[in-house]
Amino acid sequence: MAATKSPARGGGKTSRPAARTIDDLLSDFGTTMPRKAAPVEEPPAEKLFPGSVKPNGVRRMGHGWAATMPPLAGYQMTSEETPVLWPLISGDGLPPWGAEMGYDVLSGGKFYCDPMGWVLDDSIPVTNPNIFIFGKPGRGKSATVKAFMLRMIRYGYRSLVLGDVKDEYEDLARFLGVEPFRIGPGLAGRINPLDLGPLGVDWEKQTREEQHRRANVIFNRWLFLIRGLIGSQGVTFTPTEERVINKVLRHMTGWSVGASRLTPVTIPQVWAALDTPSDDLVSDCRYSSRQDFFDGTRPLRDALGALCEGSLQGMFDTESTFHPDWRAPIQTLSLRSLHETGNKVAVGIALMCLNSWGQGMRETASAGDRRIVLRDEAWLQTRLSLDAVMALDANLRLSRTEGDIQLVTYHKPSDPLSAGDQGSQAAQIAKDLLNLSDVRILMGQDESVADELGRLMGLSEMQQSVITNWAMQEKGRALWMVGDQRYKVQTLLTPLEKRLTYTNDAIDPAR
Repeated sequence: MAATKSPARGGGKTSRPAARTIDDLLSDFGTTMPRKAAPVEEPPAEKLFPGSVKPNGVRRMGHGWAATMPPLAGYQMTSEETPVLWPLISGDGLPPWGAEMGYDVLSGGKFYCDPMGWVLDDSIPVTNPNIFIFGKPGRGKSATVKAFMLRMIRYGYRSLVLGDVKDEYEDLARFLGVEPFRIGPGLAGRINPLDLGPLGVDWEKQTREEQHRRANVIFNRWLFLIRGLIGSQGVTFTPTEERVINKVLRHMTGWSVGASRLTPVTIPQVWAALDTPSDDLVSDCRYSSRQDFFDGTRPLRDALGALCEGSLQGMFDTESTFHPDWRAPIQTLSLRSLHETGNKVAVGIALMCLNSWGQGMRETASAGDRRIVLRDEAWLQTRLSLDAVMALDANLRLSRTEGDIQLVTYHKPSDPLSAGDQGSQAAQIAKDLLNLSDVRILMGQDESVADELGRLMGLSEMQQSVITNWAMQEKGRALWMVGDQRYKVQTLLTPLEKRLTYTNDAIDPAR
């Protein structure tokens, strides 16, 4: 029997069985497993940078190739130290509530204005809601004010324009369904700056203590006004004049005799009472005789007479014919007819009378009655006298207590300083007015005002350049100073707002 030869070691390859899959194994048992369909491949997305360069660069002369990557240094610092190394990175803006005014140029985000909200937010360095706005004519000052008034309506604010010198707010009032009230030479409108106001309503129903409180508020307001009016005529208002006026007012209203209801008083009636004093008035003012009274009060009587018989005759000499609807979105009092006479002193006196009247109308405002009180062209009032400056100063100091946003407009930061001679008390108080506003809007100014901006507002050269260069290139641009924070803002207007804020009708033939 022939022996079988076994394959030599290292001989030919033996075939291995083919690999079996799960499907083959399952088919042996007569079953299959469901399979998930393969996903359809999507075409590759387009590359934003198809010619991207590797970190080492392109290995070609002049193409920035590097054999090794440079080492990256790591630093550790606090959030206070970071702005020192990256000073040009804009920080967080103001909270997104209030009137949307435009956008912050540095951050690109929206810019909102809500002075009362800023006061209530401890993280924002604002302690009072007053706003001072400065700007060269034609830079969009009134447009910014009107846009702010319109956009704050949705937050429950109403506006009171105490003296629209150029009728710039007339179209806005009519758009909101309110007819402006006009006063001026030859017009029928009258305003009594010595109006009792809301404090005189239901007088007889008040307790004696409440009557005393209200009487003190009314008489102090009247005394402050008359002091300013007398001072505007160049007459010194000493404690003697103050005592005389106090006695006259208390006699005429019936307060000194305990009347159950106060009698309304006007400035001509005060003047007449001084010209024909009663024996009780002479004795109460501690004059020995009527002639002594006449000699002692001659400057006072002449100053009041000038107000009653001069350019203001027929404007503030009788009972008020204007009874505002405080529920309306805006109330405006026009002084254009008086302004067109060119008598700036008369306009300043009229503004002071309107401010006193407006303060009286707001003395019993409810907590939810939010108001924007505009004091346009305030420099016309502050130039009158020290007492006129003090009157505006008192109104601004009460804004937080009364819940009103006092909005004051000037042309230049130095305008308040024109209240008196350099170094005088009036000039010093006027300068301090700037400290009564934590919100200042600085619109475009000429290069000649740059030093003034730096001295009065504490602006750096770069910030001065924003106002004298960037803000002069387009209307609505301004540097907003909110406490110690600075914002470079461009105000934006809708087409409707552009029509309502247009103030060049007199010089534009196309209109």
